[in-house]
Amino acid sequence: MPKHVIFVVDDPGDWNLWEGAEIVSARDYLTQPRFMEMRSIHLFNLCSSYRYQSLGYYVSLLAAARGHKPLPSVRAVHDLKSPTIIRLVSEELDDLIQRSLKPIRSSEFVLSIYFGSNLAKRYDQLSLRLFKHFQSPFLQARFVHSNKGRWVLHSLSPIGASNIPEEHRAFVEQRALEYFGGPQRRIRKNRCRYDLAILIDRAAKSAPSNARALKQFARAASKVGFDVTMIDRDDIGRLAEFDALFIRETTNVNHHTYRFARRAAAEGLVVIDDPQSIVLCTNKVFLAELLQKNGVPAPKSLMLHRGNADEVLEALGLPCVLKEPDGSFSKGVIKVTTLEEFHKSVEELMRKSELLIAQEFLPTDFDWRIGVFNRHPIFASRYYMVKKHWQIIKHTDEGKSELGKFATLPIEEVPKGVVRAALRAANLIGNGLYGVDLKQVGDKVYVIEVNDNPNIDGGVEDQVAKEGLYLTIMEEMMRRVEVAKGARR
Repeated sequence: MPKHVIFVVDDPGDWNLWEGAEIVSARDYLTQPRFMEMRSIHLFNLCSSYRYQSLGYYVSLLAAARGHKPLPSVRAVHDLKSPTIIRLVSEELDDLIQRSLKPIRSSEFVLSIYFGSNLAKRYDQLSLRLFKHFQSPFLQARFVHSNKGRWVLHSLSPIGASNIPEEHRAFVEQRALEYFGGPQRRIRKNRCRYDLAILIDRAAKSAPSNARALKQFARAASKVGFDVTMIDRDDIGRLAEFDALFIRETTNVNHHTYRFARRAAAEGLVVIDDPQSIVLCTNKVFLAELLQKNGVPAPKSLMLHRGNADEVLEALGLPCVLKEPDGSFSKGVIKVTTLEEFHKSVEELMRKSELLIAQEFLPTDFDWRIGVFNRHPIFASRYYMVKKHWQIIKHTDEGKSELGKFATLPIEEVPKGVVRAALRAANLIGNGLYGVDLKQVGDKVYVIEVNDNPNIDGGVEDQVAKEGLYLTIMEEMMRRVEVAKGARR
């Protein structure tokens, strides 16, 4: 057992699962000076109660204050007691709950979960999903059969180390050894100062970074002192284990990526993309208003609603472009050339949103994309239009996509007006990681939009800076973590 992992229990005398593990009482952890001075440890809170102001509650609370990594975190402790959170999780896992508990004939069922597993293999998937949501080492989940004929998660509570049944102990010991030694959890290497989680979707057809770029990000992060773990949407309960979160999955407000960003920020992690940037960048209605208010040059854009379609059409003329507020990867963006197309497209798009953006059409051979991080340009690419198409991505009715050609240039070779406009637009959002799309018509530059979570693909945006692009991003993330940790101490 690594020395920097400790187990906090009610009574160490009741605990004999791991020979050589550092096991301390809750009272000792809270009061002995040596624990206050410890750095870079993972703490497993195995107290029998996390009731508010109990010793178990204070263990997780003070562990967070000391910069330790408590499992469960204080947020997880509160989630365990929240009927609202439990109901939401029950609804999210409803199909899995019904499948798993279908053979049970009683009106109530109690599931014991040890590091995401149960003695009965048939409950492992359900146990793992609940563990990932609540991240408490030992959990007891109580399900009831409702009057609607469906199983419902009714409550969750911790299982204290002293309350583990004797017949379960051999399984718990084996499960814990597998947990610490297996791929589910990577204990920080001694040379790594902090832990970084990179959120990805391995099944996504369109992702902000390809596999080649993700490897480069992980390599760069390791070089600057991060221990890197790739996580997915089921790992939201693990966020308290980390010092920073880097989101490499397409973001949206009504999406788990936003919940990850919110939770991570609340836990004190450095987050890219931060929640505010997600909110501000993913809505084109807001962006159009923001650019106009601050005098940033942009194509003529008007807010379109059911009552002003004719006025918008008269002001912009045809062809024009209609945009969903939260589209990404060129989806939800329609060019209309006839009156019939205009009204039909407005009707279709307004089934999803009461407000749209209508924008004048500016034909160009390519769009500029300027990558901005921490208020500085970090890459510059030209994305060319797909042949015989007006966008850089062409989506087919079969769900396939065709990309135009690209060219990445040194920043110093980009017209100064393009870089200046990109920085003006990005700086209105914040100091995060953005991709600013612009069009250049003659000597005039127009900002199309600012994207949080911009594409950074191996072989595309990194063509000029190569490994340096990834190091630039990871070095700044490390700087922010060090500032946050220094401020905390």
